[in-house]
Amino acid sequence: MFRVARIVIQQQVKCETIPIRSLKMSAVASAQAQVAEKPRAKGATQEDYSFVMNLFRGQIEARQVFPYPNVLNEEQRDTLQMLIDPCEKFFSEVNNPSKNDTIEKVDEPSLNGLWELGAFSLQVPQELGGLGLSNTQYARLVEIVGANDLGVGITLGAHQSIGFKGILLFGTPEQKAKYLPRVCNKEFAAFCLTEPSSGSDAGSIKTRAELSPDGKHFILNGSKIWISNGGMAEIMTVFAQTPVQDPKTGKTVDKVTAFIVERAFGGVTNGPPEKKMGIKCSNTAEVYYDNVKIPIENVLGGVGNGFKVAMNILNNGRFGMAAALSGTMKTCIKKAVDFANQRKQFGQVITNFGGIQEKIAKMAMLHYVTESMAYMISGNMDSGSQHYHLEAAISKCFASEAAWYVCDEAIQIMGGMGFMKETGLERIMRDLRIFRIFEGTNDILRLFVALTGIQYAGAHLKELQNAFKHPTANLGLIFEEASKRVVRKVGLSSPPSMDQYVHNDLLQAASELAKSIDSFGESIEMVLIKYGKSIVNEQYILNRLANATFDIYSSAVALSRASAALRAGGESAQHERQMAEAWTLEATQRVAANLKIVSSGRNLDNFTKMSSIAKNVFKAEGVVQLNPLKL
Repeated sequence: MFRVARIVIQQQVKCETIPIRSLKMSAVASAQAQVAEKPRAKGATQEDYSFVMNLFRGQIEARQVFPYPNVLNEEQRDTLQMLIDPCEKFFSEVNNPSKNDTIEKVDEPSLNGLWELGAFSLQVPQELGGLGLSNTQYARLVEIVGANDLGVGITLGAHQSIGFKGILLFGTPEQKAKYLPRVCNKEFAAFCLTEPSSGSDAGSIKTRAELSPDGKHFILNGSKIWISNGGMAEIMTVFAQTPVQDPKTGKTVDKVTAFIVERAFGGVTNGPPEKKMGIKCSNTAEVYYDNVKIPIENVLGGVGNGFKVAMNILNNGRFGMAAALSGTMKTCIKKAVDFANQRKQFGQVITNFGGIQEKIAKMAMLHYVTESMAYMISGNMDSGSQHYHLEAAISKCFASEAAWYVCDEAIQIMGGMGFMKETGLERIMRDLRIFRIFEGTNDILRLFVALTGIQYAGAHLKELQNAFKHPTANLGLIFEEASKRVVRKVGLSSPPSMDQYVHNDLLQAASELAKSIDSFGESIEMVLIKYGKSIVNEQYILNRLANATFDIYSSAVALSRASAALRAGGESAQHERQMAEAWTLEATQRVAANLKIVSSGRNLDNFTKMSSIAKNVFKAEGVVQLNPLKL
């Protein structure tokens, strides 16, 4: 009668919680932080209001996506508007991105101007010297920075988005009072996590901090690499292994701890600025710690809690990357459109050609979705949400890949002119490449999204399985779950939560998206049954599930924003409707293709071939020596 009941009873599937750590997931990308979880009863699934998390159960959790957030009050809007004009004027009249790129540093007039604007302390409370902006206000200003100079953006972001963000999130009142006024007053901050032997696997860091014999200090030794602002920072958030007593066994084990480290403590040095492909004006350097004495009151977030601190810092700041890159995309699109409107070939302007129109339309849709994600997540955060970590990870991946595509297509539209340095696009392309790598590589974040969602679905399926052991006592849970799925499966109605939130003009697109969500939930169940905990080793499948997740979430965000625009009216409403519809159509087609690959044995057989090919290349230490061509 009920599909879920048949799955649980007939298959007797074991849905233990999947150990994400077993994949050696990185501190940069792992789920654990998102889970400053509240204690819960054994066997119970914690309520999670994340839209993305609930996709893995084939359900629509609409409250964080619909309606599109509108969180700024009148005073906040006025404050933001007062900041936008001087910020835009600064980048048009003072900052010179080409000069910064050439001299490989932010020139002094620009740095001083940024400090005077308060750009280095946007979210520090006003009483401690900052501007006290909300996440949404912050996103709007970061968008301006991204539209003009990504190298400057990294200098600003490394300082406040991650550099001293841990003090904002985890600092004691004393730590905040001591350090936040300083980071607002020309003392640079940095986030020091990455080491030569630990990139994505942050748990393998070697830097150590041992308690001094008198118990008053930790003695820090080690080094960090590729630290943004590393050559300038006076105040650093540093992560190191510390010995901690395991409360269960009583044995001493190593756990990561976060520290606030001042260069003035002594023993802190750095190497020369790194030579990089892009973001050249951003200072990047190795940092060395030689018997640095850190007062015990400078432990940040508690001894042994450094992993959680790092994760929360990174999760909290990722939406800013989407905001910045939406600004970058806007700049690229403007350059391409200005060129296309003037360029004539074969007797007409190239804007008349379907191939150019298709490029521009896709670039516009990618910008729309990226910008919509940034303000969706910042709005969620400003509303007090604690369930945005998967969405933030998606926004980082989506934005960094979309911006690269948009810049590349802008160059293509402009042809040879786009390749020339004077247009500025070659600098933007060089600057963009790092965004798919740092603050969690997109490869690791895809696994993070897929595995976290699967873990949530698996825990819930196990809860349902347990309910069937005592059906009379758990009829509510069983019938609730079954009704959610069966009604959709047999077509008695569409998922109720979609139709009631989107505008009437978008019902068809919403219906197609709802079908994708249901199909996605079925695929997750199939994966859990087939692979169980060993799914952590099936990266070919996990990547395709992640891509499907990206397409579903991005479509929901676009439909939400377009619905808000249609209800409000205005000149752009129909344009937004068309973009949301076109994006959802293409996205749902990609979802279907990815889910078909997940469920098709033939495609998985092809992956086995690909794995074998790769192993041959690894063994040959390069391209395999082929039989000579007979030319």
